[in-house]
Amino acid sequence: MTSTMRGGIVFIYILAAALAKKLRWCNVSDMEQRKCAELSKTLQSVLSPRAQVQFIKLSCIRGHNVEDCIKKIRGNMADAMSLDAADIYTAATFYGLTIVAKEIYQDGGCLYSVAVTRDESLDIRRLKGKRSCHDGGRRMAGWNVPLGFLLSHGHLEWQKNQTVAEAASRFFGASCAPGSSAMFPTLCALCQGQRSYNKDRNYFCETSHNEPFYGSGGALRCLEQGVGDVAFLDNSALANMSVSEAAQYKLLCADGTQANIADFERCHLGRGPGNAVVARYNYRKFTRKFLGMVQNLFGRNGSYRHRFQLFSSAAFNRKNLMFGDATVRLQILTDNSDLSHVLGLDHMALLKGLGHHGSSLENSIVRWCCISAAEQNKCEEWALNTKSTPLVCIRATSVSHCIEMMKRDEADAASLDATHAYIAGKCGLVPVVTEHYGGGCGMASDTDRDAHGGPEAASPIYALSVVKKTSRSENIFNLGGRRSCHGHIYSPAGWLLLTEYTVNTSNNATGSCNINKAYADYFRKACMPGASVKGKLCKVCIGWEQAGSKPSNLRCAANHDELYYGNMGALRCLVGNSNRKNFGDVAFLEHHNLMENIEGLGRSGWATGWTSDDFELLCVDGTRAPVTEWQRCNMGPVPPNIVMTRSVIATKIKDFLMESQEHFGPSSDSEFQLFQSHRYGESDLLFKDAARCLRRAVHQQYTDILGHRYSSLARSVFSCTHSEILGLCSRDVCSDP
Repeated sequence: MTSTMRGGIVFIYILAAALAKKLRWCNVSDMEQRKCAELSKTLQSVLSPRAQVQFIKLSCIRGHNVEDCIKKIRGNMADAMSLDAADIYTAATFYGLTIVAKEIYQDGGCLYSVAVTRDESLDIRRLKGKRSCHDGGRRMAGWNVPLGFLLSHGHLEWQKNQTVAEAASRFFGASCAPGSSAMFPTLCALCQGQRSYNKDRNYFCETSHNEPFYGSGGALRCLEQGVGDVAFLDNSALANMSVSEAAQYKLLCADGTQANIADFERCHLGRGPGNAVVARYNYRKFTRKFLGMVQNLFGRNGSYRHRFQLFSSAAFNRKNLMFGDATVRLQILTDNSDLSHVLGLDHMALLKGLGHHGSSLENSIVRWCCISAAEQNKCEEWALNTKSTPLVCIRATSVSHCIEMMKRDEADAASLDATHAYIAGKCGLVPVVTEHYGGGCGMASDTDRDAHGGPEAASPIYALSVVKKTSRSENIFNLGGRRSCHGHIYSPAGWLLLTEYTVNTSNNATGSCNINKAYADYFRKACMPGASVKGKLCKVCIGWEQAGSKPSNLRCAANHDELYYGNMGALRCLVGNSNRKNFGDVAFLEHHNLMENIEGLGRSGWATGWTSDDFELLCVDGTRAPVTEWQRCNMGPVPPNIVMTRSVIATKIKDFLMESQEHFGPSSDSEFQLFQSHRYGESDLLFKDAARCLRRAVHQQYTDILGHRYSSLARSVFSCTHSEILGLCSRDVCSDP
């Protein structure tokens, strides 16, 4: 080969290299910059000249702190970095950055938030006044999850018009929470980073490894040096401890006990998403290629891992540099992966609840979820009469939609029937209050936690099977092939408890584990609002009829837009509409307002001349009884409605409801009444009309309120019956795909 040809080839390589893209990684400390530089050097040494031409040179950009790096990426002065979950939220929400990869650990994509101490007398429930070490002032494991835990369990008081940082500064005696607001100096009082009037040289309380107490390793160091009494961090910092080191520490458990360091899967404050890599949108594909390449070269199973270890920082005398040391691999994400796929709905709602979305009106209001125009009318009158916390009425299409909106932090609270309360509990929502239908309301208190809302409590509500007296052939054992009326899908009386006397009986031959399919096989046709509108379970429904018009497209909606919805709707369905074409042979409903609803048939103009003597109950022994004998002739007790919400705002919702009850409960002289709905043309709007008061349920388990029998039945049914809302809630950002 001539020298001219060799020179031409060299020139082509140089030109190609000059045109190749360069990836600029942003680092928040000198140690991280050193690791990045070593990666860049090693990368160039292991790649062939051809590969170098085809790809890249890694450049290392020094940022002052995490926020500075995010701004540099946004401003095209850097291209990518790995961030904690809370910083991912900030980068994506406020700076428009894109998530390109997610760290996956030994147990999946999440880490446990743990509270570590060296004081064997310390209790998680009694941390007020103690010195605290946090991995960061806005990070997942050391701030968001533990503060969310303390708030939801009532250990940390958060007053109105306070930020959560102010509440924390008043709660702990002194802290090191790197990145905290300068407005609350106690949150930085324990930090030991270099102080300087020159911003570029000041690392005191900064989100930089130049602050010795930053990150999980730093929080543990803060505790180890005796500066703090408790450290909040993720479980990865506990890995690789020697037996003698681990013996010096204890974990604080949620129930007030302590446990050994190795027991973090049992003794923790919650679990949240780990780190992920962000980049500008137009650099996302290139960053993915880079990450895929360096992982193949230097990851846990990389071909050159003996030359450089991507997921280890031991050689640089720090932890979690560039990537978490606990990372097993990077999951490269696709363009259709949104923020919720990485952070999860629960953690996103927690971040908003703690104020990471910025100061907004949402922090000071209660957003109540309504499922119909009638409910919204009642809610808006409630809002007009409320004098304390502002109330905003949010419209949803169904109770299941309300659960989704609460999960997504688009609504705050709703009173849910027992089955929907079970679903909401599975979705991570928590009880606030229960509706109480008997006497003794004046005795309700936080200590009344035995069976307040359990289905065996005084004056429970019962599930009934109601037929017209003139229809003499029906009994509880021969309802197969009949036309049926159900309050709605998932209703306690018309869906869950009914299974024990119809599709789950020994003489039923449907053979389907899926309860909705079993009902479709069992009944000839039905109105079960919320079921598939194309199936047999919606054939009897009529939607919202107007005089002389055809049934609307709201037919079978799981709200009051379907006139056969709810207890009153099931009764309307039983007697039939004005053209006498759409009616059922049996209605499944609750007893509590049956007499009022029968009277309401004539009062509303739906159907005149009906009295309680025109109906009978089907008893579980095969006999029939007058509707007045519901106490002995029923399908079982129905647990009370439960107001559910996200854990971080449970105390706020409870206080709001207790105040509303005082002003608008049955003992008040207010024209607006919380537990009355007849003025709005329907029954059981927002709350059951049978409610006499609301009783506190904060810190109770939803399954304890529902009772063992009901919870077990729900668990059994949902084990093989698909539910879209449960499918949404079961989306697990922690699992390793």
